[in-house]
Amino acid sequence: MLIKTAHNRRSFLKISGAAGGGMMLGFSWLAGCVSATEKGVKEVAKAIPDAWYNINAFLKIGDTGLVTIMSPNPEIGQNVKTSMPMIVAEELDVAWKDVVVEQAPLSDGFERQVAGGSQSIRKGWDSLRMAGATARQMLVNAAAARWEVNASECTVSEGVIKNATGETLTYGEIAADAAKLDVPENVELKDPKDFKIIGTDTRNVDIENIITGKPLFGIDTKKEGMKYAAVLRPPAFGQALVDYDDADAKAVEGVSEVLKFGDKVAVLANSTWAAMQGKKALKANWKTAETLENTEQHSKKMTALLDKRAKEPKREDGNVKRAFDEADSVVERVYEAPFLPHNCLEPMNFYADVTAKKVDLLGPIQTPAWTREKVAKLLNREEADIHIGMTRMGGGFGRRLYGDFAEEAAEISSLAKTPVQVLFSREDDMTAGTYRPCSKYKFRAAIKDNKITGYHLTEAFVNGGMWDSIAQNFPAACIENVLVESHNLESNITTGAWRAPVTNFLAFAEQAFFDELAHIINVDPVEMRLSLLDNAINNPVGELEYEPEKLKNVIKLAVEKSGWGNALDRVYQGFSAYYSHNTYVAEVAEVIIEDGNPIVKKVICAIDCGIVVNPIAAKNQIEGGVIDGIGHAMYGDFSFVNGKPQYSNFHQYRMIRMGEAPQVETHFVKSYNSPTGLGEPTLPPAGGAVANAIHAATGKRLYNQPFVKQVDVLG
Repeated sequence: MLIKTAHNRRSFLKISGAAGGGMMLGFSWLAGCVSATEKGVKEVAKAIPDAWYNINAFLKIGDTGLVTIMSPNPEIGQNVKTSMPMIVAEELDVAWKDVVVEQAPLSDGFERQVAGGSQSIRKGWDSLRMAGATARQMLVNAAAARWEVNASECTVSEGVIKNATGETLTYGEIAADAAKLDVPENVELKDPKDFKIIGTDTRNVDIENIITGKPLFGIDTKKEGMKYAAVLRPPAFGQALVDYDDADAKAVEGVSEVLKFGDKVAVLANSTWAAMQGKKALKANWKTAETLENTEQHSKKMTALLDKRAKEPKREDGNVKRAFDEADSVVERVYEAPFLPHNCLEPMNFYADVTAKKVDLLGPIQTPAWTREKVAKLLNREEADIHIGMTRMGGGFGRRLYGDFAEEAAEISSLAKTPVQVLFSREDDMTAGTYRPCSKYKFRAAIKDNKITGYHLTEAFVNGGMWDSIAQNFPAACIENVLVESHNLESNITTGAWRAPVTNFLAFAEQAFFDELAHIINVDPVEMRLSLLDNAINNPVGELEYEPEKLKNVIKLAVEKSGWGNALDRVYQGFSAYYSHNTYVAEVAEVIIEDGNPIVKKVICAIDCGIVVNPIAAKNQIEGGVIDGIGHAMYGDFSFVNGKPQYSNFHQYRMIRMGEAPQVETHFVKSYNSPTGLGEPTLPPAGGAVANAIHAATGKRLYNQPFVKQVDVLG
């Protein structure tokens, strides 16, 4: 495929000042590029050049032929640090063993340095391919000029250019010449059928450093002169600091300073232990706001909202009132989700060194640009003064989108005039978090002549609600009369994105509801969904923003691979299908009964996520999403009494255990379409598949999470 580079030489090319020459391409337009850390020298086939000339974002080719891809996107375990460089290396046509990947800091040279929404690969796909292809073409043009032949007569394979007479030049040998050329107006992208790197299992570039305990994560940060800071925060949402006594805290060996900022108190020390012990020794008095919120109050208020009409519907097709008035029967069900913490394995932490000249920040953050903006405002500094470096993250799941911990580090360093690392304890992480909002959904279906003629979904959601795009998903366009409404319930409990925002619970509720409808009208649950999707294909109602054919295809693949309807004796199946993050997923859960309890043994997952860049990493994401979705649906629970979190550590907060994780069998729809999201889409349908399988096994319908509160599931 021939494409225009659409970028001039000035925006594309930087000439290396490295010893020995070489070629360095700066891709300031590389939106959504990746991260990957430098591989050990023993893994690299080419020798490392004497020096590298670094810029914010670039592909760098040394005179030895070694290639460095500097990549900006945060790595939170979704493996973009490996998968995205694979895309550049593929189009560059260089051997993967000759690639070194380095983590870039925050830079204005990138359009999207974000880890969120499962969008890194999707957003970076075109520009990353163009980056590699353009570099390849410039190298070929340089070789052709040296040989005085037409570039079209040259071929490339794994960093070696060959002409028609058989002469060859390596990328390293021609890089200096290529650096002097103009960027070509058009470049040829590879046919996906010719990919050699993309589509192959490629190990995580950080794996050796991870398993040998090398310092990759924010929590590993150690800097000269750095103090460790533990922070005392209000014990309940709705409380504020009145005063404190720090005498006992200062008496703790290793504590160097105690200081107040806002409604918080920081204890600085020469070790994490001393800082945390000093924090425990603080005595503080708190004043209480008029309202300290309880989970039970939230539930009652949301129930009241479900009976109200929204000012503006999220979607409205046909005449829903008439459909329900004329229905033979109406089915109504309500589903409820609790608050949930994020519980990243690596608790929140961040390093800051604030001086009059600059602000150096380093740590695990999903949104470095937004964090820079907030820190600049907090410190009344220019954004240009603020440098943010990014470490690998021990989990994010949305919690590290917000950067409050980075702001704390910056403010403490500014006040103390010393470098600090703020480090949350597990209790801090769980009780001073940003939580998944609790929510309720009321579904109503009008049934006439054994068909669904009306559909009404009402949402009540703490601090937010479904995005407009979610309301346009299935069953939109499938049913003649559809109404989707949303209500916001404000709370002073901090809430935010949690892996697969909104849909992480909505998908369970929706898919459990449709499963129940299928049984009520006595049709197979899969056949009912396929029939509804046929309506969207043949006679869509209103605008259609998803592709029903793709959803049908993953459903059929899941049915085929799971042997739907033909399970072994005493194996009970449940089905669920969902579209989110631009990806189509269908799952079949298999449940057995052991000692009277339903046990999830296996999940068969079919997925259409476009081209699969790195299959082994893709499977890891799929399996992780399924298990995460099942674990939180079955066990995840969190509550507040008078504004205070009721759980503080894992001895109270239940998560799925290794022995409870089912086998996950993955099947990809073969595709040459551009990649779509992968980190989140398999989580939303997992709860619905399990709930429907539990119904098949026990006859019991589940309407609330966690399931363990409604049925004996490994209590």
